[in-house]
Amino acid sequence: MGRQQLFGQQQPIKSRGLLAAWLVIPLTLAATLGAVEPESTLEIGATAPAWRDLPGVDGKTHGWADVKDAKAVVVVFTCNTCPYAVDAEDRLISLHQRYASRGVALVAINCNTVANDLPPAMRTRAEQKGFQFPYLHDQSQQIAIQFGASITPEFFVLGPDRKLVYRGAMDDSPDGKAVSKRYVEAAIDSILEGSSLQTTQTPPIGCRIRFNTSSRRRS
Repeated sequence: MGRQQLFGQQQPIKSRGLLAAWLVIPLTLAATLGAVEPESTLEIGATAPAWRDLPGVDGKTHGWADVKDAKAVVVVFTCNTCPYAVDAEDRLISLHQRYASRGVALVAINCNTVANDLPPAMRTRAEQKGFQFPYLHDQSQQIAIQFGASITPEFFVLGPDRKLVYRGAMDDSPDGKAVSKRYVEAAIDSILEGSSLQTTQTPPIGCRIRFNTSSRRRS
């Protein structure tokens, strides 16, 4: 079964025009889904926007204060219904296991508002996979808009001052089967070790976040 048939709700793309044409969603389909691109992009070195009062799969609300003591923060915009996001789940779990004890916080945020991406379905997915990191839902979609995120999964690595160090793909293998460059891990290591980072931005590969036009009006 192909990726586009697997879930029947998301179509894989690569952002910013760098993917081959067969991966790009036609504009007519994007319009049908009500998808719009964020108008701004969080630049490397900029301070990341704070989030607050986002409901998590643990039944609690979460905010910026939860990560105030973290040496680094990895924010990933993800969802239940994109096959590329599903492919990244085991790698997310491994990333959390490797770095949590070193003071690195991982926060997953789902901004889609279709039924299979709402909190009840998120809780089921988190329980099935055994997520030990926060998995939050942003009904307003404002956090993704403020970050300039447009793809799931899309990663943002923040330093201790909460300035953006890296944004883009997790690694160089969308399905995780042939990883040779681990971009997010390299960004985390550069923060923890105080070293320079060679690659600060890559194009994420995945599915378009389903932005609502009402979310755009509120931004």
